[in-house]
Amino acid sequence: MLHIFQTGFNYSQDGPGNRLVLHLQGCNMRCPWCSNPEGIPVLSVQCLVLSELVAHATRCKPMFFDGGGVTLTGGEPTVQFNAVAELLRELQAAGIHTCIETNGTHPRLPELYPHIDHLIIDFKHPHDDVHQRLTGLSNVQVKANIEAAQGRQLHIRLILLHGHNTHLLDDYLAYFTQLNTSKMTFELLPYHELGRGKWENYNFEPAFVPEDTLQAFKQAFKQANLKEITT
Repeated sequence: MLHIFQTGFNYSQDGPGNRLVLHLQGCNMRCPWCSNPEGIPVLSVQCLVLSELVAHATRCKPMFFDGGGVTLTGGEPTVQFNAVAELLRELQAAGIHTCIETNGTHPRLPELYPHIDHLIIDFKHPHDDVHQRLTGLSNVQVKANIEAAQGRQLHIRLILLHGHNTHLLDDYLAYFTQLNTSKMTFELLPYHELGRGKWENYNFEPAFVPEDTLQAFKQAFKQANLKEITT
């Protein structure tokens, strides 16, 4: 069984092509700017049997154009690690392209790599102490899982929060340029408040990123040969 709070199709924003996107219930982080706070509690909105999900995805194959497939996102998919591992294996066995978007904190995440065709990891902050303060969790395992994915396809989404991490461009570059980034892509995601209306009490101080700051990041990543894309 998988606990899911939302399903639907999306084109290119959650992996390549047209994709069936499953938002899994439960998250181990507590990011106060989260756009899907309804996905944080473990309490389930709906439970779906894995075999039914695979059958549904198989019926959707004609919709998976331009390299599409199934994306697991959240919440945080690895909160339901065992069920997710089984689902990824079954989807691949059915010839369906797989993608997962994760916060990268699960210590067993690399076990899933052989069954993930397109891996997306969110990177919230380069400094562990601030990462813990902002999200409630360390970034040590996140970095370890990024490093374990070197040489594989990996898309890293950097959450930019003005006043919290946008002054640390050199720190981002120092970390990523030491890695094998030949198969990595990067996406810069400036702070937004799309989830504000979902919170009972949204109390995160606005952290909108100035356009010149965003452009400075883009230019610096280009100069460092870090492939920055927009989905």
